[in-house]
Amino acid sequence: MKPKILVIAGPTASGKTALGIQMALRLGGEIISADSMQIYKGMDIATAKPTAEEMKTVPHHLIGFLDRTESFSVADYVALADRTAREIISRGRIPIIVGGTGLYISSFVNNVQFPDIKCDESIRLRLRQEAETYGNSVLLERLRQCDPETGNTLHENNLSRIIRALEVYEITGRKLSEYKKESMLFESPYDFTAAALTYTDRQILYDRINRRVDVMKENGLIEEAYEIYKESSTIKTAHQAIGCKELAPYFEGKASLDECIDKIKQETRRYAKRQLTWFRKEPYINWLEGDSTSDLNFFIKKYENIIAKR
Repeated sequence: MKPKILVIAGPTASGKTALGIQMALRLGGEIISADSMQIYKGMDIATAKPTAEEMKTVPHHLIGFLDRTESFSVADYVALADRTAREIISRGRIPIIVGGTGLYISSFVNNVQFPDIKCDESIRLRLRQEAETYGNSVLLERLRQCDPETGNTLHENNLSRIIRALEVYEITGRKLSEYKKESMLFESPYDFTAAALTYTDRQILYDRINRRVDVMKENGLIEEAYEIYKESSTIKTAHQAIGCKELAPYFEGKASLDECIDKIKQETRRYAKRQLTWFRKEPYINWLEGDSTSDLNFFIKKYENIIAKR
């Protein structure tokens, strides 16, 4: 019998955190975050980390453990999530993966084995400088020419992954997508039951996003983003978090605060749309679809029914 792991995925502001905590309380679980920005310290508001009270209620892992100046790859995440899951299971508890970073989740669920290709900082620096000079879209188009399978899955804002794919191609002469196909030949040691939250009407999700951004603003988002802005020359990845980079024009006196807040809402809605597109392609996902009347208890019952059928 493989150890069981639960997965709660979906777009930002859909209600994943609350559902994860309730499932952990009911089943004796601990939460492993699958969010590529919540891993960083000092980004509590912009990344909508669980509150201190929520993290006291249920143990949370892989949140706020990394300095903003450090890089962190998908391979790093899979290795650390695997080690954390094994520790949770050894305590007789259930790991619950909660987050919206699709690449983290799919790589862990599919037991992706990453090639041991060392980073070349000189290549990365050159590619990053090219992106700053000519734009991310130029690098993405180059990737689509040499590795269309990988390039067509990425958005131009995913600069770190675009650079990594180009770096692998330059170093090895092989496509990252080829390595990915080879990496998925090994069966996972875990039994996953995965669900993703969504809503019948996309506007319900968008309204939740807009309200969340307003709450973030009230809770100190501007002050937090300014601290990150001041360090932007040394924290390339963390600086790209939605909620931080959109406020740079305000700090530079180029746009009003209201304009920047509207931009955050717009970019968050676009990100949610990309998340939904990603998860809809994943065959292991069971969808929990709510409407305007759905509450937390609705999603709990839906997910419990899915678990009971396994």
